[in-house]
Amino acid sequence: MDNQKITPCLWVEKDAKAVAEYYLSIFKDGKLKDYRLFENMPNADGSGNDGSFETAVMELAGIEFSILAAGDMFKFNEAISLVVNCKDQDEVDYYWEALTANGGEEGPCGWCKDKYGLSWQVVPVEYFELLHSNDPAVREKVITNTFKQKKLILSELK
Repeated sequence: MDNQKITPCLWVEKDAKAVAEYYLSIFKDGKLKDYRLFENMPNADGSGNDGSFETAVMELAGIEFSILAAGDMFKFNEAISLVVNCKDQDEVDYYWEALTANGGEEGPCGWCKDKYGLSWQVVPVEYFELLHSNDPAVREKVITNTFKQKKLILSELK
């Protein structure tokens, strides 16, 4: 893969490799590209040792992500999220179940959080076709029914 112009970096508290392996267990076409442990690093101001941190680079669905495990200074929130475009309801079901398992949580309108708190919207690609329909009745139905759902059920949106 050529270098991407922009690479998302996911800051996590610890265990960069375990975080990468978690996402790679869900997105089967991915791979771990790099892992590094940096031990006994100096503080930003040069005074003393700050301890260690880890980095990992993974590729999911053709997109490279960096993972920085450097403490609990920052947490994920809904200001940044990732959309999983699914070919059909079976794929929606798979990703929804995988991302909400083991401490993840369901949210409204196809949104969920994984066990690390990263926000995802799991949507069938046909959803956007319905949402962008030239027919106002189709758009109204999909929007109205989206607000009633957690996991998106395509048959109920049509």
